[in-house]
Amino acid sequence: MTDEPIYPKIKEELFAKIEEEWAALMEVVAKLDASQMSTFDAGGWTPKDNLAHITEWMNILLGYHMDRRPAHEVMGVAPEVVEGWDFDKINKVLVERNRNRSAEDIVNELKTVYARVMDRLKSTPFEELLQPRHPDDPQSYPLLASVAGDTYEHFAEHRESIEKGLADGKHA
Repeated sequence: MTDEPIYPKIKEELFAKIEEEWAALMEVVAKLDASQMSTFDAGGWTPKDNLAHITEWMNILLGYHMDRRPAHEVMGVAPEVVEGWDFDKINKVLVERNRNRSAEDIVNELKTVYARVMDRLKSTPFEELLQPRHPDDPQSYPLLASVAGDTYEHFAEHRESIEKGLADGKHA
C-alpha cells in the first residue's frame, strides 16, 4: 500500500471532487444559525473561524501557488510569519484577524473567493496543474496537490470539524 495521495486524473474529476465537497460544506453551513456560527468547538475555533480559514487558504492558492507571489504579500502578513511555514503560527494570525467579522461577511467572502478559484481553475489547463509547484525543482509536488489541499480536501476537513462540534453539542 502506498502513502502517495491519489489526485484526479482529469479536469472533470477535479471539478467533481471540488463541487461535491463544496456542496457538502454549504449544506452544513446552511444549518447553522448566528449563535452556532460563533460558538467555539473543543479546538477553540467557531464555524465562522473555519470558514474564514478556508477563504484565506483559497486566496493563498490563487496568489501564492498559482500566481507565485510572495507568501507574506499574499497573506498580508510580515515576512517572519511565513518563515518555515509553521502552519500553527500562520493559522493563528489568519484566524485572529478574522475573529471579529460577522458570519454573514465571512460566508459572503467565502462564496466570492470560491467563485474566483473555480473561474481560475476553469481557465487553467489541467497539464499546468500537473507541473511541479516549484519549476526549478522537478521533485516538488505538483500544483494539483495545492489545489486539492486548498479546495476539496480542506472543505472536507473543516466541514468535519464543524459537524463534530455540532455532534458534541458545542454548536447546538
